[in-house]
Amino acid sequence: MNHWRRLPKLEHVAKYIDCYWYLEKEGEDIIHNYPKLNPDPTTHLIIASPNYDYQYVQGDFVQKGSGSHWIFPHRHSFTMDHSFPFRMIGIKFRTGALYSVKHLLPESSALSLEKIKRADTNLLMGLDWFFYQTLLNEGTEAVDKVCDSLDESLSRFFLNIQDDKHSVLVRQILPLLSNTSIASIGSTVHRSQRTIERSFLRVTELTLKQCQSMMRLEDVLNYLYQLDEAEIDWADLVDQFDFSDQPHLIRHLKSAIGKTPGEYARERDLTIDIYGDFKLT
Repeated sequence: MNHWRRLPKLEHVAKYIDCYWYLEKEGEDIIHNYPKLNPDPTTHLIIASPNYDYQYVQGDFVQKGSGSHWIFPHRHSFTMDHSFPFRMIGIKFRTGALYSVKHLLPESSALSLEKIKRADTNLLMGLDWFFYQTLLNEGTEAVDKVCDSLDESLSRFFLNIQDDKHSVLVRQILPLLSNTSIASIGSTVHRSQRTIERSFLRVTELTLKQCQSMMRLEDVLNYLYQLDEAEIDWADLVDQFDFSDQPHLIRHLKSAIGKTPGEYARERDLTIDIYGDFKLT
């Protein structure tokens, strides 16, 4: 198994793209075949070969297809079918970034919560032939070259964007969500609560509370990833991540990933547990 995560080098690209990542599962890798993708307020563009079959399941709702595709923001976990070898490159957009570039995307790729949609990389990149296979082939041996190629291909999307007032406001709000109560954000950015709520929903299609909840969940999962089951102190975790009590923590995890804290600690079936935390390299 091979994987990496890198930041864009071009400033005007990094304004909208959080990172690039790569994941390869080889035939001899013996790992969990059905990892879960935790809730995420961001959008990922997955670049894959046309013969790569994907499947994402939420309860009774199954979304499947083949090739490159979009994973749009989702409030509940997806179970993925990773039972066969694959290679993929991911482009992780910043929260709300597609709002600023949606006019450049095909209509069928409009932002849509909980949805997986096919992506035509040729059409998206404005090229007769997007070199996805070259990127995938070089994913393990020429990482810098792959990232530079992605920077260059995406650059034209972001070079002359004029963000509207809603997008600018959301960019101010996002860093505050991790350490500021929602009730205090309006006064911090000198806007009314109604104004920040409306702008945030318009740009991200999520409420402030939904986005903050997903960000906290990611922090919790990153923390738990470093601990064995026997090392976990749930009472300490409640205090550390500002849950009101343990029932609050249980409800939070049950709603987001469909498991109680104890069930998750035993099963460890999310992508971070199966593939690691994709540290920057």
